[in-house]
Amino acid sequence: MVEAMIEIEVVYAAIDRQVLLPVRVPAGTTVRAALLSSGVGQSFPELDLLQCPVGIFGKVVVDPESRLVEPGDRIEIYRPLLADP
Repeated sequence: MVEAMIEIEVVYAAIDRQVLLPVRVPAGTTVRAALLSSGVGQSFPELDLLQCPVGIFGKVVVDPESRLVEPGDRIEIYRPLLADP
């Protein structure tokens, strides 16, 4: 049986550059697994993809190890703020 694939995006904005990666993952993939398979870690090796805070469309994902991605989700990787807005 063919595994159903869904399309999502992974985005990250570093100080000097940003990336938006379209990613196809199997249905039932967790947020953390989607991050690890996205290839964003190759572009930003300083990221700890196992610990970094993430969100979907501006809302923090509290448990990325169990939250499943849905078609069209945009996973955002957050970096620490230098100043409190």
